[in-house]
Amino acid sequence: MARKIAEKAPAYLPVRFNPDAYVSKRSRSDAAFRKAFAELADEFAALDVLLQARKQAGLTQAEVAERMGVKASALARIEASLGSRKHSPSLATLRKYAAACGKKLSISIR
Repeated sequence: MARKIAEKAPAYLPVRFNPDAYVSKRSRSDAAFRKAFAELADEFAALDVLLQARKQAGLTQAEVAERMGVKASALARIEASLGSRKHSPSLATLRKYAAACGKKLSISIR
């Protein structure tokens, strides 16, 4: 009987979400959102760089964590912390992350 129910269930359809379009639209209509997003722009940019390095290396969070010598949950907190401002990873941690992805940490001020 459970098999028949499962067969009738609708197929999963992913919800399309374009974060850039959302930010653009919301920023135009919500000054508080625009201000809050602008204040976090550096953190979002840093997170994007980390995630791109991991993606380019073809690694999962668990694989980067193993190479860094930390638990996967600790790496998830590092990645999440950049957008939450609850904790900022140290330069040493960022160097380890970069090295785990086969990269070198570089910091610039523009």
